[in-house]
Amino acid sequence: MKKLLSILLFFIPILGISQTSIYDFKVKTIDNKEISLSKYKNRVMLIVNVASKCGFTYQYEGLEKLHEKYSSKGLSILGFPCNQFLNQEPGTNEDIKEFCSLTYQVKFDMFSKIDVNGDDASPLYKYLKSSQSGLFGTGIIKWNFTKFLVNRDGKVVKRYSPSTNPSEIEDDIKELL
Repeated sequence: MKKLLSILLFFIPILGISQTSIYDFKVKTIDNKEISLSKYKNRVMLIVNVASKCGFTYQYEGLEKLHEKYSSKGLSILGFPCNQFLNQEPGTNEDIKEFCSLTYQVKFDMFSKIDVNGDDASPLYKYLKSSQSGLFGTGIIKWNFTKFLVNRDGKVVKRYSPSTNPSEIEDDIKELL
């Protein structure tokens, strides 16, 4: 079933078929509870694959600042831990939650650890990559802290490289709020 879904998601952009929106996906929270992304309907989302032992881990601070400043105005930040890049997120979901809370006082929504590339990539990330392909038209996520900005209608409007600091995205966020 997982393989069939991967094949279908691969052909969706080629055939010109698109899902209604990002709200069709279900994901697991860091506490392993399944939720629908329809929870974020009519909100701007910044979706980020994160890691606690990465050179960009300091970006948690900037992401949390954006959350504090704009969550009441309609911004939701969604952090998806990923261990596909040099074992930079080796811990359990519980370890990750504790690290984020104690080290960066993260209050934005965190989710269960996922793969963002390869056969086992999360269907959400397959969708994100097909919506905004990235450098040189490749869909691959190159590193942790790749960011996707989604408007209130569920459309993926922009992709940012791992080196883009959260503060550099603020104007784009304000424009969508």
